[in-house]
Amino acid sequence: MTSPLLKRPGAVAAEPPDADIAAHYGEPAQEQRALDRSCGWVDRSNRGVVRVSGPDRLGWLHSLTSQFLDGIAPGTATEALVMDSKGHIKHHLSLVDDGTAVWAHVEPGTAEELARFLDSMRFMLRVEVEDLGSTRGVVTLAGPDREARLADVAGLVEDVPVRRATDEIDLFVPVERLVEVTDALTEAGARPAGLWACEARRIAAHRPRLGFDSDHRAIPHEMGWVGSAVHLEKGCYPGQETVARVHNLGRPPRRLVMLHLDGTAERLPERGAALELDGRAVGVVGSSARHHELGPIALGLVKRTVPVDADLTVDGIAAAQEVIVSPDTGANAKIELRRRPN
Repeated sequence: MTSPLLKRPGAVAAEPPDADIAAHYGEPAQEQRALDRSCGWVDRSNRGVVRVSGPDRLGWLHSLTSQFLDGIAPGTATEALVMDSKGHIKHHLSLVDDGTAVWAHVEPGTAEELARFLDSMRFMLRVEVEDLGSTRGVVTLAGPDREARLADVAGLVEDVPVRRATDEIDLFVPVERLVEVTDALTEAGARPAGLWACEARRIAAHRPRLGFDSDHRAIPHEMGWVGSAVHLEKGCYPGQETVARVHNLGRPPRRLVMLHLDGTAERLPERGAALELDGRAVGVVGSSARHHELGPIALGLVKRTVPVDADLTVDGIAAAQEVIVSPDTGANAKIELRRRPN
């Protein structure tokens, strides 16, 4: 579905897989400043939306995902991963329970696959899974004034599920009301902000995006998702053995870094380009953006053995590292060796 908000004045479409929403509305730097200093709304209606209802939903999702969901209070925003048996990440869910159903948004084009997997795992439990990607669109509010702007349109969105994360608010808006809701937010003082502003903010906050900053081999410790999306004190779920093994005994083979790119280059590196140290490939670059204060930045996955102070290059662009995942992450087991008596 192409977002109706692409018809707003100044809207420029983003690149695939986000081509159905706006990259910006004509002033990307000012849009970023609004997300940081006041309030802006971001059209993310290309995100997949999955709804899980039924009295068994929380315990059931608790058993299938990496997050502790059994008995969470309504309105609690969290993240969760669906992994395969080897701990490789298949889906990253941003979710909330509204008291009657769990609402989750996922990467574009992945909701159908996630809903199909969940539906195959229902067995005799009292749960219903719906792929609502064609009927619901995510609108994100960010900035210090976000709650005030939401309150300004409270009467218009009183029936809309709301996910309040640490620094942003997600609204699961019916598609036919996207224009009405965002027009009201704009009139209340929230600035339209495109995906470029949203992505620059995300990268600066060290938040990876599945499929952009990860590959099919990625495990949670590499991506920095342990804690935010992986609960370390819960029972069995697919992928738990890998999480426990890395947490207790070993360090992951790769680690996520933020890259401060040489600002003299006019271009940003292509996603998937090799990160090099002294001429040899040591990782790949993921998302990149131009931040209104930090300049050009990116996320990358590098080998754990790469020194944290090493200067890298990508596509001929110099890149300095900022540590997100420590090379010493994991290895928390305290193993004492006993000497054999003489």
